[in-house]
Amino acid sequence: MKAIICLKYGPPEVLQLKEIEKPTPKETELLVKIHATTVNRTDCATLRAKPFLARIVTGLLKPKKPILGTEFAGEIEAIGNNVSTYKVGERIFGLGDMGLRSHAEYITISEDSALATIPENITYEQAAASTEGAHYAKNFINKIDLKSEHNVLINGASGGIGSAALQLVKYYGANVTAVCNTKNIDLIKSLGADKVIDYLEEDFTKDDQKYNFVFDAVGKSSFAKCKPLLLNGGVYISSELGALAQNLFFAMLTPIFGKKKVKFPLPVDAKESVLLIHKLLEEGKFKAVIDRKYPLEQIVEAFNYVEQGEKTGNVVITVEHNSPT
Repeated sequence: MKAIICLKYGPPEVLQLKEIEKPTPKETELLVKIHATTVNRTDCATLRAKPFLARIVTGLLKPKKPILGTEFAGEIEAIGNNVSTYKVGERIFGLGDMGLRSHAEYITISEDSALATIPENITYEQAAASTEGAHYAKNFINKIDLKSEHNVLINGASGGIGSAALQLVKYYGANVTAVCNTKNIDLIKSLGADKVIDYLEEDFTKDDQKYNFVFDAVGKSSFAKCKPLLLNGGVYISSELGALAQNLFFAMLTPIFGKKKVKFPLPVDAKESVLLIHKLLEEGKFKAVIDRKYPLEQIVEAFNYVEQGEKTGNVVITVEHNSPT
């Protein structure tokens, strides 16, 4: 089968398309024929081994998992003898925020992993792009007690995490002010934003409105800049550690010393996130935003595009199965 191999950390050009042996499912595993996967910020960080401390998990000198990829959508081709949850032929999608090796034509995965069937009206591309951003967004919301009367500002509302956070916050009934650029204003309104700030035209941190929560879904602002936006008791959450990992320190200190707090959303329970997204997709209450699609053979170009930091929503990798595997 074809797979994208990463034998060392570095720029996208270190990635190689190779033919490797097709995996065989173990007793409780599924063999999935992948039709779509993605390139996201997690993949880019793993490729570059950033931050450096991440090497404790990903591998000190080189990647422990030479095939990257964290989310997928595909069809079950075979199952292990003890699999009881899924059947051959079912369409499924899933997430592994620590890596799934999904930049390939096939993967094997435990039936107990963060998986769900794909609703009938959802394409493989839509399903593959629905999980990672929503998982991180859900962990933002898990850190707070979100109520319908609350006001939430989302910086980076057109990104993978931000567009998911916008939809989830609206699902829970709160009011959303979304920050994006000019070209994405109509998109963000269509996702349910109550108010939109074009950061190319104005500094969102100077907004007169006060908020219960500020979600920095792109990690490009800071607690210091966003603090004036918060009501007393308000919470700032960022998708990034911040300069010198400041958000981790603020998350420990501000609950003790401040009226305005920082919380850090360590992502947990990917399975719960996938099951929630399955429910919302089925109900027509969630839409994966897709910026571009690349074939597996052009994954280097996909990584280079994502690393520019200007994508809208998600970048999907399509996987064709035209040759024998």
